[in-house]
Amino acid sequence: MARTHHYELDVTWTGDRGTGTSGYRDFDRAHELTADGKPVIPASSDPALRGDPERWNPEELLVASLSQCHMLWFLHLCVGAGVIVTGYTDRPHGTMVETRDGGHFEEVVLRPKVTVATADQAALTPELHERAHRMCFIANSVNFKVRHEPTVETATA
Repeated sequence: MARTHHYELDVTWTGDRGTGTSGYRDFDRAHELTADGKPVIPASSDPALRGDPERWNPEELLVASLSQCHMLWFLHLCVGAGVIVTGYTDRPHGTMVETRDGGHFEEVVLRPKVTVATADQAALTPELHERAHRMCFIANSVNFKVRHEPTVETATA
């Protein structure tokens, strides 16, 4: 039986400098993401689109969501496979193209670097990454390619 999940948050624009959107250069793209019981996420547009480089932009958050989803599925699958993960980092990369009518992502590449307990466990990780990719809710919801280029090392190397 399929379960349905709902997500609700608030997005509040905080970039009015006093004249609202009276001109393209007259307002900030600053906004905040909030949800009950969670810290505020300061956000803006991409710096190339007049955004604040010190705040998260939607494009970064999309790439982060893909990375997080893959990681969480991978860790879950490792437990079931008896693979003990002792470290996990990722440095994902997304490519977006601006067009006359807006833009779109062409692809996101996930580059997880995983440390596992033994070489035998390391041999199991490629298939677990494949399964995690197939199970990721976010990757299954986007209309562009999401690839992964994992590396693995053992803690007892």
